[in-house]
Amino acid sequence: MRPGRLLPLLPLLSSLLLSAPMLAEAHDASYQGADQGTPRSARAALQAGEIRPLAELLAGIESRYDGRVIETELEREHGRWIYEFKLLPPAGHLFVLTIDAATGEVLRSRGPVRERR
Repeated sequence: MRPGRLLPLLPLLSSLLLSAPMLAEAHDASYQGADQGTPRSARAALQAGEIRPLAELLAGIESRYDGRVIETELEREHGRWIYEFKLLPPAGHLFVLTIDAATGEVLRSRGPVRERR
């Protein structure tokens, strides 16, 4: 093949080579986003001191509220880790607590529940 025939393809090839790092960075960012909330990401956040231990927060919730925790989720919301706890009180109506995973602060709650005395 003559060198003159490749000359028109040079801009296309150079743009592909220059965009490769950006594509790799975008792929890496999407992978990290998909990894949020997995046991691996939770363990890493705990080891980095970004979240409090689940057992510690569970003990506090079960001693404060009348009901049993039936489900727990950990996820990132607006750049911070949050736990969502679903409780089933004796009355049987689902109660949901959203807690800041770093501080243990209750961010919001939904449903009827009584605090223990």
